[in-house]
Amino acid sequence: MRCPFCGHEDSQVKDSRPTDDGAAIRRRRQCEGCAARFTTFERIQLRELTVTKSEGRREPFEREKLMRSIEIATRKRSIDPVRIEKLVSGIQRQLETSGDAEVSSKRIGELVMDGLKGLDSVAYIRFASVYRDFSEARDFEEFAGNVSEMGKP
Repeated sequence: MRCPFCGHEDSQVKDSRPTDDGAAIRRRRQCEGCAARFTTFERIQLRELTVTKSEGRREPFEREKLMRSIEIATRKRSIDPVRIEKLVSGIQRQLETSGDAEVSSKRIGELVMDGLKGLDSVAYIRFASVYRDFSEARDFEEFAGNVSEMGKP
């Protein structure tokens, strides 16, 4: 593994352990060139996924991009990072086991919406505001009203 600090080609694994959700292996490494320590994650990848955008463009699926969008929606909310990691892993697993090599960005957005709905209502509304392209305050009001209605018995 190449060192992110000095670019040296070799590093030594100092510690390996599974992540909390068991979906990855976390490895602490030390560069043999500069002795800097860094962490890597090893994950199972069942298949290469391609995301089809609404305008027809295609790009490779990026777990980090999915994680970033969920982290933005959940920013400054008291949500355990392990729950966010489990959400991202669950979405990725659903996509990889669906049997399709291509998945629409709309499908990914719906999976994120479903996951955030059960995780945090504020994060759900934040994500929806971007995903559904809210243009006026009235859009927020209507959507938030529907969310609060869902929470009532």
